[in-house]
Amino acid sequence: MADSGPASFLTRANAIYRKNLTYQKRNIWSNVRLIMIPFYLCIVLVCVQALIDSQVNNSVDNQCGCKCIDKTGVEKCQMVCGVEYSTRDQGVFCAIPKPQPWPPLMLIPRPENRAVDTKYTDAPCRRKHSCPVSILLTGNNQSLGATLSRNLLRTSFTMNSFDILSSLADNVLATTYKGSATNYLDAGIVSDLSIYNIQPQCPPHSSFPFSVGQSPLNFTKEMRCVQGLNLWRNSSREINHEIFKGYQKGNSDGLISEIVAAYDLLNTIKTNFNVNIWYNATYKDDSNRPIKLVRVPRLVSLVSNAYLQYLQGPGTRISFEFVKEMPKQETKLRLDLASLIGPVFFTWVILLLLPKQHRLRIIMKMHGLGDGPYWMISYVYFLAISTLFIICLMIFGSAIGLKFFRINDYSLQFVFYFLNINLQISIAFLISSAFSKVETASVAAYIYVFGSGLLGLFLFQFMLEDLSFHRGWILVLELYPGFSLFRGLYELSQFAFHGNLSGRDGMKWKHFSDSGMDEVFYIIIVEWFVSLTVAYYIDKISSSGKDPLFFLKNTFKKSPFSQRPSFQKQVSAASKGMEKLDVIQESEKVEKLMLEQNTSHAIVCHNLKKVYPGRDGNPPKKAVQGLSLAVPTGESFGMLGPNGAGKTSFINTMTGLVKPTSGSAFVNGLSICTEMDRVYTSLGVCPQHDLLWETLTGREHLLFYGRLKNLKGSDLNQAVEEALKSVNLFHGGVADKPAGKYSGGMKRRLSVAISLIGSPKVVYMDEPSTGLDPASRVNLWTAIKRAKRHTAIILTTHSMEEAEFLCDRLGIFVDGRLQCIGNPKELKGRYGGSYVLTMTTASEHEQNMEMLVQEFSPNSKKIYHIAGTQKFEIPKEKVRISEVFQAVEKAKRSFKVFAWGLANTTLEDVFIKVARTAQDFNAFS
Repeated sequence: MADSGPASFLTRANAIYRKNLTYQKRNIWSNVRLIMIPFYLCIVLVCVQALIDSQVNNSVDNQCGCKCIDKTGVEKCQMVCGVEYSTRDQGVFCAIPKPQPWPPLMLIPRPENRAVDTKYTDAPCRRKHSCPVSILLTGNNQSLGATLSRNLLRTSFTMNSFDILSSLADNVLATTYKGSATNYLDAGIVSDLSIYNIQPQCPPHSSFPFSVGQSPLNFTKEMRCVQGLNLWRNSSREINHEIFKGYQKGNSDGLISEIVAAYDLLNTIKTNFNVNIWYNATYKDDSNRPIKLVRVPRLVSLVSNAYLQYLQGPGTRISFEFVKEMPKQETKLRLDLASLIGPVFFTWVILLLLPKQHRLRIIMKMHGLGDGPYWMISYVYFLAISTLFIICLMIFGSAIGLKFFRINDYSLQFVFYFLNINLQISIAFLISSAFSKVETASVAAYIYVFGSGLLGLFLFQFMLEDLSFHRGWILVLELYPGFSLFRGLYELSQFAFHGNLSGRDGMKWKHFSDSGMDEVFYIIIVEWFVSLTVAYYIDKISSSGKDPLFFLKNTFKKSPFSQRPSFQKQVSAASKGMEKLDVIQESEKVEKLMLEQNTSHAIVCHNLKKVYPGRDGNPPKKAVQGLSLAVPTGESFGMLGPNGAGKTSFINTMTGLVKPTSGSAFVNGLSICTEMDRVYTSLGVCPQHDLLWETLTGREHLLFYGRLKNLKGSDLNQAVEEALKSVNLFHGGVADKPAGKYSGGMKRRLSVAISLIGSPKVVYMDEPSTGLDPASRVNLWTAIKRAKRHTAIILTTHSMEEAEFLCDRLGIFVDGRLQCIGNPKELKGRYGGSYVLTMTTASEHEQNMEMLVQEFSPNSKKIYHIAGTQKFEIPKEKVRISEVFQAVEKAKRSFKVFAWGLANTTLEDVFIKVARTAQDFNAFS
């Protein structure tokens, strides 16, 4: 016997934990294969990386140039490698013992982005790309500022072809290309962009070429003049406002307005040189990190020389000839595939861990498994599997040499992955709660997985790398969980790629804030909390029948029947239309029960309706139309009806699988609309289709569901043994075989045993004996009949024999309506008050036989006729049996009678008669 009351939270959690543990033991190799997926993926990456190493990284074209030279004079050469033997592209990889000097450049805005003074408000120079570059000045002494402003730029350009660097040092050279990571090879000189010489006025035809650098790193560049415009501002506040108003935002015309630099001379006088310099330090390299070498030295040199000339005269000057790096060793090209394709590849790898939910949850829920234990155990299970998956991914990736894992900090990676798998589990719960069909949820999950990778690669990554794209919108896009994962993987891959390329470390905790990973972590945590909360909320209102604002309701418990509305005595329109006295009486009985505070009836349905919306131009389907029914404890109620009558829809409505369109129903005083969670604790269900775990045995199924019914210890083992014996699954080792090896009949018997274990107060069985052989069917009927003593049972069936054997009362259901109700004898007496006479004669005597029957029973009706065989329905009250025998003897003397028989009306005849009458009535109406 079950303990009093439903199973506790810990009892149900223990039940599903034990079931999951057993299930996973049986599916251990599936889990091993899942965890081995990272190994296979990493092997693929290593193979492709080996191909890249042989064809790209170790290619002769991507190494320092070499030449065979005879140094000893014995006609035997030796390979010597160096810059002097390299092409321009190969020179980057050579050792540089004496780094190349480069002329210092100033960074200026691109022509279309340059700020203009008020006299250029119409800005025709923007269209011609001829606007001057603006330098702003302010300070306490405007006259001093005017003097320094005149000294900033040289009025003429001179070039000494014998000493290029010295000649260039006497001029102000500029570029629109951002600074480089090093000064081994200045990106402003290497690029295809021109070099600019800034002068107060540009003479016509002031463009000319010049060469700089040493072979093979020598370049011929075109130098063009650009006008420099020095503008005074009254205060540093004006400059600050102008800088931030124009930078990447634009003025009132929507045009970006950038300046070169700004100087605040502060309290500078002849005896004191004090200046602040504004410059653009917002540029970042390809790994989204600030550029270390910005073009500031030339700005400092300009103002320093201007002040020196102010003190000593125009002939005084400090020459700023060049910039250069420290010597470096030979390097090699190191392209890491895992880092290059890391964002999209590992997005798919991690998102493929998205847990999939199955229909088996609903059958567990119907047998009393609450949401709390299910969510907790399922969450912990998915978290353990996913964590093991991630750890294996990191170990395998590092062991076989993927820089994506080796270079980046392991603890930072693990925390990032761990947060993401928690988010994914909550999203899986959200998807399963939002979609009622498993197929729809699976499609949505796969679209989410692959769509996130593709959108991240072709859309989100483009936005990340476009510095003109507003960073606030990046934050908004990362609220989509797939993009937050992609962003984190993108940052890890960029740090790994450039770290490997330059020989530096990858991402460490010290880069946490600068890299943008901090906002990714915060977003993932917020998304995890929100998605888990929303999933719980949707699950509550969709599967438990709660009001959408259930959390605002009064938490004090109320009497179950106090929530029922007050009903006046009335007869449903459906009952009136059909004028079935037994159905009307059942409806009146339900009306009285609805007004009572307590009742012995386990199941009470009042005017229950279920209408499925019309699709593809079809009208709505009325599956259940105003059903009123009361079933007391200890009664077995059978629902008969043709296919499509609405029997299964009624069962699905009563078990919470679908929501009723209108009406109400109560199970042990609890509403199926608002208290389904409590209804499930006293419910047993045998669905139309078996829902079993293929790898669990019959005994393990019953142990699990018995624990949900609060059975423990010896009571549990005894109940399981009795249940197996009652459905003939105990002997021959059948109980300990996996359910996947059961026949269809054995699975059906196990489903019935599951519905009856723990003595539930209400049991629903949808065609329980389908597919069973006659012996097994009778054995199953005996088990069901024995179990109904303390249980209310509603079952559907197409077997009239089963209905007569099991059911205390029957209801015939046609087109969603209850047509009649009563015990089998009453129905046969009410709808079957006639004999059925069957006679088979030669075809030429059929008319004679019909005339003979009409003689002794004028009210008889022929109900069957084929190939000489005729059936006649003869009212019992109009004829005696002796008269029928006399008529048959008379017929035998007149013509040949091959066979004949006389029988009472069967339940099958009643069913056919009621179903046909109801269908004809509905078709006519």
